Amino acid sequence: MKPRVLDILKTLMEFDTVSSESNMALIEYVRDLLLSHGIESLIVKDESGKKANLFAGTGPKDQPGVLLSGHTDVVPAAGQAWTVPAFAATVKDGRIYGRGSCDMKGFIALAIDALLDAAGHRLNRPLQLALSHDEEIGCVGVRRLLDVLHLAPVRPFLCVIGEPTNMQFVLGHKGKGSYRTYCRGLEAHSSLAPRSVNAIHVACDFIAALRESQRQLQHHGAQDTDYDVPYSTVHVGQIVGGKALNIVPNLCTLDFEVRNLPADDLDAFLEQMRERAEVIVREARKLSSVAAIEIETLNIYPGLDTHPSVEAVRFLKQFAAPGTGTSKVSFGTEGGLFKQRLDVPVVVCGPGSIEQAHKPDEFIEISQMDAGERFLQGLLGSLTA
Repeated sequence: MKPRVLDILKTLMEFDTVSSESNMALIEYVRDLLLSHGIESLIVKDESGKKANLFAGTGPKDQPGVLLSGHTDVVPAAGQAWTVPAFAATVKDGRIYGRGSCDMKGFIALAIDALLDAAGHRLNRPLQLALSHDEEIGCVGVRRLLDVLHLAPVRPFLCVIGEPTNMQFVLGHKGKGSYRTYCRGLEAHSSLAPRSVNAIHVACDFIAALRESQRQLQHHGAQDTDYDVPYSTVHVGQIVGGKALNIVPNLCTLDFEVRNLPADDLDAFLEQMRERAEVIVREARKLSSVAAIEIETLNIYPGLDTHPSVEAVRFLKQFAAPGTGTSKVSFGTEGGLFKQRLDVPVVVCGPGSIEQAHKPDEFIEISQMDAGERFLQGLLGSLTA
């Protein structure tokens, strides 16, 4: 790993870019570093002006580029048992420790370094960089950047999302829909419970309907054995309801998610759940007309399914290490949004292991950084005129 890569990574990791915080200091650092090598950046801020995406490139602007993409935000370190400083790079035992080292500032450091190298060459195809915010809370920030890139006269030739894959090529992942459900009932003294509508009971009936939908997806939905769980999944992750034991609750709120294979339609699933909710509500309204189930969509991002035979995959395989395979993963990325908005082939490939992400003492192996550097050097060589 080049000393410059390590210096860039150390600086990136010193920025506390937990999704709840601003990432502007990091974005400004990258902008200034690129500008020192003559590379101008497009900054796309969010509505608050406290967070931003960055897009930059070098090379001929009339040709489709190779886009390297990563998210700048990280998950919180608070409450975890860290033995090294979370927001600093600690180098020891062949590893670089710190929040974001593998997810995914390691790749970002490599991508920035490659772009700085590219600025000194004449390229036949541009090398580009996209940095986003708020990926960890549902791929939120990149959408505004994609709205801008969607209007560009030339789309990228391919996009590499540098999530940690141990430098293997990931060509597919599931989509995700997150939903909040409000189950409403009629408050009463608990001694008169049978005369009222218990919102928690309504929620339990709705959860039973969700579990039945899971069974149907498992046995009758789309299947893809490339995934550890080869079908779409339904999961209730949070439930809140009730004020006191002797009060029949009038509200119960639950959050659920669907991680869907691209072949399973989230809109169709949601419509089915609304129909099942209506059946539950009709029964509850025999006791009170206030009974209701309302489903609110919190966030949706699409899955990814890149065919291994596409030109972009064949192009990238030239620079991959021997034995590099292709696979699909259960965790989500921004790749589906890049495909959806820009109609660009997407490959997820980056240094480090997802098994180290989001944990205390997160780390990336220096050998993985070396592998990522060799991959990007080969890629840059192919773009040099």
